[in-house]
Amino acid sequence: VQLQASGGGLVQAGGSLRLSCAISGRTLSRDGLAWFRQAPGKERDIVAAINWSADTQYYAESVKGRFTISRDKDKYMLYLQMNSLKPEDTAVYYCAARLGSDYVGPYNDYGMDYWGKGTQVTVSS
Repeated sequence: VQLQASGGGLVQAGGSLRLSCAISGRTLSRDGLAWFRQAPGKERDIVAAINWSADTQYYAESVKGRFTISRDKDKYMLYLQMNSLKPEDTAVYYCAARLGSDYVGPYNDYGMDYWGKGTQVTVSS
């Protein structure tokens, strides 16, 4: 599986960005997808996850109500719509895939099977 993230950039606090992740190399079915982020000097943490087949979603508490994860089955794309951005959202964002299970929850990064290269999101105050 190949994952290619894009859409990061510099935005002012309160603004919005949409991250995209192109998925290729495998037909997905009972699989999970997620966005993680890593701020400087911190561990990589899950932001949101979605179930490819059932469209079940999970969000970290820090982003609930502001971020929306979605996927397009036809285009094989994963998205993260980020609204009301805060300076503390500044991080490198990664898309990742966890294959062979419909489970959606607070994934650990070591439980993911494939990763895309990160895309930088910087939120200025």
